[in-house]
Amino acid sequence: MTVRLDDGNTVNCKMRGVLRLKGLRCTNPVAVGDIVQVEDKGGDAPVVGAIEPRRNYIIRRASNLSKEFQIIAANLDQAVLVVTLFNPETSTTFIDRFLATAEAYQVPAVLAFNKVDLLTTDELRQQLTDLKALYERIGYPVVAMSASSGEGTEQLREILSGKMSLLSGNSGVGKSSIINLLIPDAHVRVGDVSHTHHKGMHTTTFSELLDLPGGGALIDTPGVKAFGTIDFERAEVAHYFPEIFRTSHNCRFNNCTHTHEPGCAVLDAVEEGNIARSRFVSYMSILEEDPDNKYRKPF
Repeated sequence: MTVRLDDGNTVNCKMRGVLRLKGLRCTNPVAVGDIVQVEDKGGDAPVVGAIEPRRNYIIRRASNLSKEFQIIAANLDQAVLVVTLFNPETSTTFIDRFLATAEAYQVPAVLAFNKVDLLTTDELRQQLTDLKALYERIGYPVVAMSASSGEGTEQLREILSGKMSLLSGNSGVGKSSIINLLIPDAHVRVGDVSHTHHKGMHTTTFSELLDLPGGGALIDTPGVKAFGTIDFERAEVAHYFPEIFRTSHNCRFNNCTHTHEPGCAVLDAVEEGNIARSRFVSYMSILEEDPDNKYRKPF
């Protein structure tokens, strides 16, 4: 692994074996953004001997069927999720799972809708307007942008300025193009999108910290196909959907799961259109990952 030292220089280090044992269920005990203690053994490669306590981090399930998790990045000021409505299409379930994980691990989140220059039909432009309004109403900052045309990039620069930011998203949404626009000397390889399936090609194979001109840094991560949540207590899932949590205070029962109970303010709000049905479906999809879940979707 590569470690940046206090003087700005970088050094290749080995990882002490005990750190692997501590992260038994974790595929990468040391993540980009971690502050580590480096021990110089003299002659051999320096060793990462300890990891400082993290103030936050973002994790995801290593695979859909795995019980292991992957730490995407640590010690973040914010996480920017890059999404696209076309070529490829990012699902709202993916967006909501990412946002819920950011809420769970206390990482402020931003949505960047990229490739808006490709939205050439009234239907796609209306979809962008509706989704932007939906997430802004919940409380998330949203940028509509195009790394190709430059639209919205100054707004993104302002959001990133002076902060340690994670840049994440599906493969093919344009993260590499955004980085090359923001950091011209980064020379990040840009991949193609499969025209047959409208899926992105992986171009980043490892996470990397890149300095931003004028201050701040970006953590570039490999594109992800799915975002499996992990270690969510069933009773706390609603806490990670801000609008559901706010509405839940009006439920008849304190322990309401918002799945079937009479007097559930959340179910009423979904029916009345005050909570987006897509958000509720995403909430239910996380509950249904629990093997003991006995409830079915009410819609």
